[in-house]
Amino acid sequence: MTDRIAWEEPFCGEGNNCFRLGTDDTGNAYIAITGAEDHYLTDSREALRTLILDIKAGKADHLL
Repeated sequence: MTDRIAWEEPFCGEGNNCFRLGTDDTGNAYIAITGAEDHYLTDSREALRTLILDIKAGKADHLL
């Protein structure tokens, strides 16, 4: 059982492509599809931070 997840507002692309990021009080981070928050990926906040920084640095541009 996890602590209460504090979800951010959805990040949406075109149509219904929305993702939500969340954190809890014990240092965990979560990623889910909007409307399916009970089926999430989880890792540390540091891992989420690294993911976001790498995306901002263009390391995932080949996926676009």
